[in-house]
Amino acid sequence: MPRPRLAGPLARASDAALTVVSAPAGFGKTSLVATWVADSGHASAWVSLDERDRQPAAFWSYVLSALERAVAGSAAAALTLWQSGRAPVERVLGGVVNELSVHDGDVVLVLDDYHLADGPDVAAGMSFLVDHLPPQLHLVISTRADPGLPLPRLRARGELVEIRAAELRFDLDEVAAYFNDLNGLGLPDEAVVALEARTEGWVAALQLAALSLRDRTDASAFVAEFTGDDRYVVDYLVEEVLDRQPEPVRRFLLDTSILRRLTAPLCDAVQDGTDRQPVETNGTKRAGGSRAMLDLLDRRNLFLIPLDDNRRWYRYHHLFADVLHAHLTLERPEEIAELHRRASRWYADNGDVEEAVRHALSAGDTDTAADLVEHALPELRRQRREQLLRRWADEIPGQALRNRPVLAIGLVGGLMASNDFDDVERRLEQVEDMLAGPPSELVTADPAALARVPAETEMYRAALSLVRGDPVATIARAERAAAAAPEGDDLTRASTAALRGLASWASGDIVAAHTAYLGATAALTREGYIADALGSTLAIADMELALGRLHDADRTLQDGLKLADRHRPDGGSPMRGTSDMLVAQARAAWHRDDLAAAADLLRRADDLGESAGLPQNPYRWRVAMARLRAAQRDWATALELLDEAERVYVGDFSPPVHPIHASRARVLIARGDLTGALEWARRYNVHDDDDLTYLREYEHVTLARLMLAQHRVTDSPVELQNATALLDRLLAAAEAGNRAGTVIEVEVLRAAAHHTAGDNQAGRRALEHAVDLAEPQGWTRFLIDAAPALADLVSGLAAQRPGSEYLHALLTSSRETPSPSNTAAPPAPEPAPTPQPLLDPLSDRELDVLRLLGSDLDGPAIAREMIVSLNTVRTHTKRIYTKLGVNNRRAAVSRAHQLGLLARTRRR
Repeated sequence: MPRPRLAGPLARASDAALTVVSAPAGFGKTSLVATWVADSGHASAWVSLDERDRQPAAFWSYVLSALERAVAGSAAAALTLWQSGRAPVERVLGGVVNELSVHDGDVVLVLDDYHLADGPDVAAGMSFLVDHLPPQLHLVISTRADPGLPLPRLRARGELVEIRAAELRFDLDEVAAYFNDLNGLGLPDEAVVALEARTEGWVAALQLAALSLRDRTDASAFVAEFTGDDRYVVDYLVEEVLDRQPEPVRRFLLDTSILRRLTAPLCDAVQDGTDRQPVETNGTKRAGGSRAMLDLLDRRNLFLIPLDDNRRWYRYHHLFADVLHAHLTLERPEEIAELHRRASRWYADNGDVEEAVRHALSAGDTDTAADLVEHALPELRRQRREQLLRRWADEIPGQALRNRPVLAIGLVGGLMASNDFDDVERRLEQVEDMLAGPPSELVTADPAALARVPAETEMYRAALSLVRGDPVATIARAERAAAAAPEGDDLTRASTAALRGLASWASGDIVAAHTAYLGATAALTREGYIADALGSTLAIADMELALGRLHDADRTLQDGLKLADRHRPDGGSPMRGTSDMLVAQARAAWHRDDLAAAADLLRRADDLGESAGLPQNPYRWRVAMARLRAAQRDWATALELLDEAERVYVGDFSPPVHPIHASRARVLIARGDLTGALEWARRYNVHDDDDLTYLREYEHVTLARLMLAQHRVTDSPVELQNATALLDRLLAAAEAGNRAGTVIEVEVLRAAAHHTAGDNQAGRRALEHAVDLAEPQGWTRFLIDAAPALADLVSGLAAQRPGSEYLHALLTSSRETPSPSNTAAPPAPEPAPTPQPLLDPLSDRELDVLRLLGSDLDGPAIAREMIVSLNTVRTHTKRIYTKLGVNNRRAAVSRAHQLGLLARTRRR
């Protein structure tokens, strides 16, 4: 119904950051917002919320999905990052804000029934979003209660539009228009006045009154009897509506009031056995059955809200559903449990275990709920539905678990995967108590699963030891768990192997970790956990590089690609993890100094898109591209990429043995920015007299590089002696741990240190050792980087080994590559720009915008930086997307890095 008097507040919503439509149930909030969105012409993202959406995982998944549908490319990357479960919501939303800040056009995000999701878990992300809303994005919240957001601050700034019950109430003219013009009831003026006074313009009450008045001849008598406050009005009018419906309609309404969503087959199942007689309305008989009934309710506007464009799924108006269910409870309480059981069976048969369990629990049928969860455990684990298991750990009563060890241990897994460890110890003790009792008293849907419980219990105790920082206990318990696993329990063996591997890896025993991960990967593959197997494959390749086995790493990654290709999802899209294999191959190519191959692999990985990568892929890709740019002496781009990598970093359970901050320090050292590198060492407390551990080995080798560079500036013998002493200790530790990859790098640096000190004999021995390890495997990059400083030593060794093509190539590189800078400033010169590899090159101004798109700045901040209007930024952005063949900010920056465009913006 048109409401022109609300045009003013709604018009302001197009300019406001936040619009709050707040009123009790039944005031027409949703209808008003829907009408305004349809009339505004803006792109819109609409999210209808319920109480399940108080969990941030569901809430933000729905919001991001809606935004992506509204503006393609705005939230795809953020959704992937969020679903990884390992990124804070602020980082996820920051990416969306940046994408929308350069969108050409306004976007409306509607959060309908926000009060059902509002709470502390969602509020943090919402506050961040409200504080960082770009001008293009207008947030509209429809709610029964004020949201927990900084409304006073927004109100003071003039950034808030509020529409409340006082504005939403129908005035006398609207009441008359509603009853007489819209519904054609022909009420006299005195009846309209009475209804307006007694309902106080409450839309739901007016709607219920209109339904009650249909086909009445005694409208005035009805209005005269109509009295009461809101609650009594609703009760009275619902009774009037229900009592005036044919019995089949009335029964259908009450029976289906237990459902959150309605579709014909589900309603048929809930009403199983009900006599479906034809329904007669207005003299017309309609066939029975839920499909016809839903159509009828929809046409009669009986508070039925369609949830899709095809009108297959519906829900009742929340208030109407509450009252219907209250009447069902009053009239037929003995039937409610059976109705829930029927719904549970239908959902179970149709593959929705979550709703099936909810209805089983509502029926009080905890045994059925327990059976459903237990049957679903393997697939839920494969789908990584840990959050659902975590929720069920709270909802399934302890009494239902007392003799179900398979279910109990499955819920422990959900707690562990959700990093919720507080109650795990107690639950594990309960499982052990069950197993110690009579086997005849245990209940399980799968005897084979029961046989796995002792091993799983020990496995989770191993995981607790890992969380507590006790690698020795972790390995011991993991070995006991593997020994206890029955024949064919590959998943438990894979998990225990991975736990042993993680403990060994973190302590520097790469050989043991490698062996453990090989077993884990094979078991995961057999069990069909392909994405997890690919993640383990990446870890294996990393370990092989640490062990100096470059050829083995190449084969491992090639096998990973073949595995991914064999398990492509339906439709032929790449398997998740395929992109990560290509990025890892690019790293191996970099070590071989095959920079062309590395660039091609990174391009192919990026072209596959976000869906082909694991959650860690965005930062891994940037680190690999930074190595490539640094090898090309494009220091500025390398540093930008590493800054981006830190912003999108998502950790996994692998130990952080190559921290991004240390890679950044290496680029600073290579470009001659020793002041920046010294600040890095100070900030991260990296000292040459530290106790050496594998977890910090990369940092200490970086420090040794810095100390050698410092010596070239200061010519201090003490600096050189300290660097050499640190390198000697690093060599001993790496050799003790069989980490040949580190040994090669350290020996190259030791050769340079000894040569600088004038001890050519010691320098030659170190270089020979490095070459003996590097040449058979093709390690080249470490030696090429140091070749200019080692030219004399390389030349001498090449003379001793005249047939070595490897040394000949190093000697050639040492003559072509500039020597490291002997001063801290200015930085090493950067290459001159080359022509853009685009048919339609970017203009200088577009290159400037492109550089800023790669930063944290949103659209308005970019406009301020460039001293232009926001519309100008949007225009440039649109042209950039077109020329690069992309449709979002992240893709534009990635493609720019591939083409080397961002470095040009720095050099001009």
